[in-house]
Amino acid sequence: MTQAGLPELGRPAPELELPDTHGTPVRLSALRGGPVLLVFFPFAFSGVCTSELSALRDRGDGLAGVRVLGVSCDPVFTLRAWSEQERFGLELLSDFWPHGAAARAYGVFDAASGHARRGSFLVDADGVLRWSVLSPAGRARDVGQYVDAARALQR
Repeated sequence: MTQAGLPELGRPAPELELPDTHGTPVRLSALRGGPVLLVFFPFAFSGVCTSELSALRDRGDGLAGVRVLGVSCDPVFTLRAWSEQERFGLELLSDFWPHGAAARAYGVFDAASGHARRGSFLVDADGVLRWSVLSPAGRARDVGQYVDAARALQR
């Protein structure tokens, strides 16, 4: 872990296995062979989170070849309803139980309020963490940073 509590770049990404919006388990190590972008966000149906995931959906061309996984501590059914309403087209994973275990492993769990902070992590095809960003509460992440990091990884 780095000083800020985030996993160290250049090291294997912490393993996670979480259910998607249909309850199907998704295991990070099973996704090796291609890059994965983990996008932790606080709350489904909140304004900033909706705008962030909508921006990811709309800028998907810059992330071609990168599997994008949104992760929050919301229950599966909440994430499914939100995804269907917003037509994200992105995979959303529930870190609901054990509550925040994946967010804790990535150093982005806010124990005082019980949600994930806005942390993003790019994992390469070999499962190594190559890029991360942590944004302050209430401030949306810049999707352009995701695109730049993905392009740098593919060089």
